Amino acid sequence: MEKTLGIEGEIEARFGEVQLTAQTTRDGMPTLWVPAARIVDVLRYVKHEIARPYPTLYDLTAIDERERSHRDGQPHSDFTVVYHLLSYERNTDLRLKVALLGESPSLPSVTSVYPSANWYEREVWDLFGIEFTGHPHMRRILLPPWWTGHPLRKEYPARATERGVFTLPEQVSAQYDEQQIFDPDEFHWERHGEDFDYMVLNWGPSERPRRHSRGVPARRAGDRRRQY
Repeated sequence: MEKTLGIEGEIEARFGEVQLTAQTTRDGMPTLWVPAARIVDVLRYVKHEIARPYPTLYDLTAIDERERSHRDGQPHSDFTVVYHLLSYERNTDLRLKVALLGESPSLPSVTSVYPSANWYEREVWDLFGIEFTGHPHMRRILLPPWWTGHPLRKEYPARATERGVFTLPEQVSAQYDEQQIFDPDEFHWERHGEDFDYMVLNWGPSERPRRHSRGVPARRAGDRRRQY
């Protein structure tokens, strides 16, 4: 009987010329290190070309590894970008990692493959200072545009007491407020007439509104009223 390849084997068979490194993990999730120059190709393969694909980019994050001492056969990296993918047909997860070197690392944006990577990549840039080349709108997403530094880097102060006194002159504050005014044209949002405008709602992190549990009676058996 022919042995069935796991997802790592399928990727290695397709990209035989690429140096890929498999990593054994505590959670048992298939994990491969992929060169930065080929991450877009590998992601396109597992989403569009492979049988029983991985259509969902569940998460994209990064790690500052400059002070890490135990690598256990992993490629050397100052920063690591991590892609977490889901396949519903396989009922499995897949983790891809990219090792980056230097104080100002960069790698290609994967928004052309997974559009949902847009805000994930902006978050990684905001917090780690990792640039994604080719991103349609590379700017901060959590911190204001005038902020200095990237808070999840190791050199960033961990406590407010480690920083100097924060001052914001009134004139500078007014300038910063102007920078934070939402402009639909900046995001290439379409307008429908002169009187048309957008209302931006902060809908999250939950998928629906919720109410506090304090003072809410326990749900009784047979009670079909919708709970929030």
